Amino acid sequence: MGPLFADRAEAGALLAERLLGVKDPVVLALPRGGVAVAVPVVRRLGGVLDVLVTRKIGYPAQPELGVGAMAEDGEPVFDERLMTGLGLTPAGLEAVVERERAELKRRVRVYRGSRPLPSLTGRDVVVVDDGLATGGTARAALRFVDAAKPGRLTLAVPVGAPQTVRALRAEADEVVVLATPPDFFAVGQWYGSFEQLSDADVLDLLSQR
Repeated sequence: MGPLFADRAEAGALLAERLLGVKDPVVLALPRGGVAVAVPVVRRLGGVLDVLVTRKIGYPAQPELGVGAMAEDGEPVFDERLMTGLGLTPAGLEAVVERERAELKRRVRVYRGSRPLPSLTGRDVVVVDDGLATGGTARAALRFVDAAKPGRLTLAVPVGAPQTVRALRAEADEVVVLATPPDFFAVGQWYGSFEQLSDADVLDLLSQR
């Protein structure tokens, strides 16, 4: 199966059509790729666009393998089954967590400066990313938002691994996903164009809201 979307902008426009019942939402994009999807969503729905910064917590021996994630000033959310299988404990990952927390804070400063997140309490909140592979960062983001007691919490993505989408339905009031291909390998395989975005790209996208 070939790409489902030309690029993140097209995916966001299609996703917006599935979200038309959401009124005056706070749309929180997961940088970097989620911001490019979220911009057309906000253009179609209205509401407020902002970023919710997340960071993966990697396995020290294989950093690209995520064993957990965290969002902004929220607590780390670990994949307990993976942690057990690898013989890891939260205490043993303190150094990794602190390093990722420092990078998380840097990105918050870059993207929002001293401006706080908009109030989420009682609001319809839509968390947007460009896709779901393992779902670690999305889970951390959803738990962070849920702690703020939104009126309704929706996770919206163009594409996701079927098992990840199923697992995350327990973390939100609704999960909106356009496609769950059974042969899912990576998010980028479903986009014709899937360039890596820079901090400057994110700031430019946010300025277009």
